[in-house]
Amino acid sequence: MSVLQEMKRGFIASIPMIVGGIPFGILFGSLASSYDLSPWFAIAMSMFVFAGSAQFVAIGLISIDTPLWVIVSTTFIVNLRHLLYAADLVKYIKHLPISTRFIMGFGLIDETYAAVRPLYGTGAISKESGHQAFLGSFLSFYIMWNITTVIGIMFGELIPGMSEWGLEFAMVATFIGIITPYLKSYPFWLSMISAGMSSLILFDLPNNLGLLLSAIIGVAVGYIADVQYSSNVNAFEKGEVK
Repeated sequence: MSVLQEMKRGFIASIPMIVGGIPFGILFGSLASSYDLSPWFAIAMSMFVFAGSAQFVAIGLISIDTPLWVIVSTTFIVNLRHLLYAADLVKYIKHLPISTRFIMGFGLIDETYAAVRPLYGTGAISKESGHQAFLGSFLSFYIMWNITTVIGIMFGELIPGMSEWGLEFAMVATFIGIITPYLKSYPFWLSMISAGMSSLILFDLPNNLGLLLSAIIGVAVGYIADVQYSSNVNAFEKGEVK
């Protein structure tokens, strides 16, 4: 199968989430305008950062003159989940040149991982050509995200109050669609519940620190539960647990 056909496979697998991400990108551009940030600043973020949720968090913190260390640490914690994505994909891409893996690292977003990772699991793509499907997904999201950012900036300036239309629900719906297939064991459930409950409890902390702490709590609880879960499974398979 040709490179273009493999890239097309990745694009097709990504279409549902691309559709869901369109209002998400428009909202980012309109919010940047409503926060009186430079249009070029928002465009540069989408081009060189390309991290939807982290971009939303960053511009929100920037708009209220949050200290730099809070912005950096918060966006770092928000993006920690990508380390898990990368660790999971290593077994499929470790044979690739470092330059290819670097590009894939830049394009490793929630939606591309959710669209392409199942293709490896079902055998629809192979280790030899799977990165081409990944790049097809990444490029389609990258083009969509940058175009919708510009659209959001333009319409955000032309249509006052656009950021209040409730387009942010697209972000919520997209993440629900991403995480739901993984809620198959109790470590995932515990991680989701602990992060959700702590975010409600810590909502009123200054500088959006509640988000930072909730992410840490969710990751910590999920990791501990997963270690215990894996230990119990291994013990059961060895006959140590009856």
